[in-house]
Amino acid sequence: MNTIRKLAWAYAALFTGVVALGYIPGLTDEQGALLGLFHIELKDDLLHLGSGLWAAIAAWHSTRAALFYFRLFGLVYFFDGVVGLLFGQGYLDLGIFLYGPTPLDLATRIGANIPHLLIGGIAILIGFVFYRRWEKA
Repeated sequence: MNTIRKLAWAYAALFTGVVALGYIPGLTDEQGALLGLFHIELKDDLLHLGSGLWAAIAAWHSTRAALFYFRLFGLVYFFDGVVGLLFGQGYLDLGIFLYGPTPLDLATRIGANIPHLLIGGIAILIGFVFYRRWEKA
């Protein structure tokens, strides 16, 4: 198994782990925020679980499927973070469509969207830049 497929397995573990964290007692505060930072709803859990399942299926299937995952998922997830950063709501959870732009302070917008920007950005790098180095590894 090459590095690209191993990284897809890592993304699968990351996303299923994020879902699991929300169900571990003591990791959410009184307001239900995961780690006191992120308000995760059922729709968020389903999106994270779907992202993890997609990564696992891609990793299991082939390098080509894993590359497709990193390319498409990376772009979609990264730009969800950009939209969230600019407008206070992303599109993956339909927030921008349901609630419209939300006037949040910059620190909150950065904190809420930095995971999407980083995870999506790394996926873009894997899918479009680093894959040549790792494809045969």
